[in-house]
Amino acid sequence: MTTLELDEILTMRWPGVLRRVMGDAEADGFARGFARSIARHGKRRGWMPSQKQERIMRQMLDEYGGAFEPDMELIEKE
Repeated sequence: MTTLELDEILTMRWPGVLRRVMGDAEADGFARGFARSIARHGKRRGWMPSQKQERIMRQMLDEYGGAFEPDMELIEKE
């Protein structure tokens, strides 16, 4: 994983993954703890994930990182 790719993941995609994992009643304790841990470690200057962390991050991005479109309610202006 390059520094640029990590930066993109942590700033653009990981916050959504974190929200989805924390809001998923079926997510296990490991997934929640791991997502929080990556968010914390990602703030440290120069931090790079280990190979194992990178693999788990990519799995979680695939599982929880899809585009989330909330149900929209159209409000008409008069």
